[in-house]
Amino acid sequence: MIQLDYRNVTSEVIGSENGLELQSEFAAYADRIKSIIANLNSKKDKPEQWLQWMNLGYNEETVWYVKEYAAMVQGRFDNILVLGIGGSALGGMAVCEALLKPYWNMLTPEQRNNAPRIFFLDNIDPDQINALLDSIDLTKTLVNVITKSGSTAETMSQFMIVKDRLEKAMGDDYRQNIVATTDRATGVLRQIAGEEGYKTFVVPDDVGGRFSVFSAVGLLPFALVGIDIDDIVQGVKDMDLALKNTDINENIAAQNALIHYLMDTKKGKNLSVMMPYSSRLKYVSDWYVQLWAESLGKEFNNKGEKVNVGPTPIKALGATDQHSQIQLYNEGPNNKVITFVRVGEFDTTLDIPRIFEYTGIGYLGGKTVNDLINAEADATRVALTDYRRPNVTITLPKVNGYSVGQLLYMLEVQTAIAGELYDINTFNQPGVEQAKNYTYALMGRAGYEESANSIKSKMHTNI
Repeated sequence: MIQLDYRNVTSEVIGSENGLELQSEFAAYADRIKSIIANLNSKKDKPEQWLQWMNLGYNEETVWYVKEYAAMVQGRFDNILVLGIGGSALGGMAVCEALLKPYWNMLTPEQRNNAPRIFFLDNIDPDQINALLDSIDLTKTLVNVITKSGSTAETMSQFMIVKDRLEKAMGDDYRQNIVATTDRATGVLRQIAGEEGYKTFVVPDDVGGRFSVFSAVGLLPFALVGIDIDDIVQGVKDMDLALKNTDINENIAAQNALIHYLMDTKKGKNLSVMMPYSSRLKYVSDWYVQLWAESLGKEFNNKGEKVNVGPTPIKALGATDQHSQIQLYNEGPNNKVITFVRVGEFDTTLDIPRIFEYTGIGYLGGKTVNDLINAEADATRVALTDYRRPNVTITLPKVNGYSVGQLLYMLEVQTAIAGELYDINTFNQPGVEQAKNYTYALMGRAGYEESANSIKSKMHTNI
């Protein structure tokens, strides 16, 4: 199982001004944490609680259908193209980067065991879209369009472009190159898929996009490129079992949620840095940024009081960002909690040759890059501690499906517990919806004419 080391947030290590009397806090919050965990688990099967993501590890039917479809299309496509944004793409990107061989799309088919390459279009930059579509053969590409509502402007504009090109290249056969992941019964994409005859998978009810990685949203792309989804799901189930423990002393998600909450509310440390020391885990930081920001950044609490709460997440990558961010973290404002993600055992070992022994770099010879990156991780967290900067470390035994499943699920539960501590709705995003509605207005969607005039007036005034 993955491990959490929180010693470097305690007052014993970094002093009372910046640290927490953690055992006292655990005792003080024990009943509340117990209630929160019990309440989350009691509500997860109820409709409209937006907690169905807690059941995704047990959805054997989805796993079976995904594996069946992946087997059916195996060998038919050179590429998988995922169209999605936010939660429809970030989880997929994080897991594929972690579990596929590095530089997957540059490997030969033999090096990929004849599995397809995978591309994610998670933005609407015209140069990016044109460059990708001009560089792959769409007739040999399976397009997975992902949007629960079917009205996401970014994803559906991408889909309209790709569908048009596919149809021109393939005629009526283009339908075989499209698979849609969307709402079970409603929405524009569900309607189109029914009319056009696309193969479809379901985004479950009461599962928000940022919590959807273990649904068909993530599992389908993973299976299509040969990732063992059973391994991922087993990690989720085992972590879920561990996190049902209502004792904060035994529950790492509750511990880290409370640490971040108290550091924000008691110590003024409202920035949360996610810093894995593994390039394969770099997109976990991107996924975490959405999860933390969209879930916890809220104007009103559950009582309707205006609170404007939410720690700001920041992504970083070790050892790269030691050379771009750590100077600020050590000597700038002491307003951050840094979460290191460390890997116990890498898949490969890389020796540093014994050369240049007569120079100042000779000491590196005979060591391994594995030694170096973990020394960098340890040195950075000790240096931060010297500067009285709170930090925690999550350790994965290896980067594999089992541990990555554990890590992402633990962070999801941590987020849900933190939302309860802040007494806010963890699962809505009204600030995002407003910007979406403004976009609809500016793009001429019917019913938004009045908003369009108002927005254009504001834009003119701002200029």
